[in-house]
Amino acid sequence: MDKLHIEIIKPDCKKCDMQADSILVPGFEGDLEILTGHTPLVTKLRPGTVIITEGDTAEYYAIHNGFITIDNNSVIIITETIEAKDEIDIKRAEEAKERAEKRLTGKLGDVDFRRAEGALKKAIARINTVS
Repeated sequence: MDKLHIEIIKPDCKKCDMQADSILVPGFEGDLEILTGHTPLVTKLRPGTVIITEGDTAEYYAIHNGFITIDNNSVIIITETIEAKDEIDIKRAEEAKERAEKRLTGKLGDVDFRRAEGALKKAIARINTVS
């Protein structure tokens, strides 16, 4: 059976280079599951969880924006930040979520709402990846 060749690339390293049966990614307009034979595609990714499945095992990653290209069973994700499930400090992520929520409610004074919203999305992506 055909497999997907999946690469996840950060500016400083290649995070993942593997064969898998499927990958689920947080597309900009909704989640996308990619299987072999998927139509060629280039799209933006939003913060969320990437799930790579090979047989009965799955690997989970928190991603914080990026792009994905799919062509001829090759999947390439380019991102600034991606964390494997076991690299995430859940306590730190929950604290970051609380801080961002306080900023967004205006309880911490002068607020850059775009930055606070981005921090909140990243924290939620980390928490959901671990949960």
